[in-house]
Amino acid sequence: MSLAPKSFVLLLSIVTVFGADKEKKFEPAPIDSYANRQTVEKVTVAAEPFDTEEKTRPAYGKLNPNQYGILPILVIMQNNSGQALSLETMHVEYILPSRQRIVATPAPDVARSQGVKRPNIYPAPLPSPIPRSTSRKSPLTAWEIEGRAFAAKMLPPGESASGFFYFQVPHRAGSVLYLTGIREASSRRELFYIEIPFER
Repeated sequence: MSLAPKSFVLLLSIVTVFGADKEKKFEPAPIDSYANRQTVEKVTVAAEPFDTEEKTRPAYGKLNPNQYGILPILVIMQNNSGQALSLETMHVEYILPSRQRIVATPAPDVARSQGVKRPNIYPAPLPSPIPRSTSRKSPLTAWEIEGRAFAAKMLPPGESASGFFYFQVPHRAGSVLYLTGIREASSRRELFYIEIPFER
């Protein structure tokens, strides 16, 4: 038995609304509005650590990755160089004030990161099996983690790209975001490194 036209339209509307609610759009602010930014060879990169619940809510809803040891950093890139840029070899690090370097964790690996695990302060003298009822799905499997990640591999002239990089570290004032490996697509010439300090 086929659905009546009105019933079909109603069902399609429900599915559409549900999908739109699940994947709410997140738009970064204009790149010039970010205090933490640098321009190198007419390529501007801005970055913002999302280290509070107030900041993470528009991008991740009720999920605050910082509570699970994951720091999301929003990166916005504007290419005014006149040359297409290849981002395939781009390397992003978070450098602490102690100069310790933290490499970005790929978005698909975030849910399996060490930040999700909680240390057992009082271990039992003998190993005991974990009840199935205590094993829960990691909140970091939420679609927003990969869905909001920086994914651009090529940046044409006059275009911009944005997304999050993830680091297994709490945010610290005085840290630096360090980007290397940005190349001109035609010549493969690497641009000078980009260093964005987080003073606030």
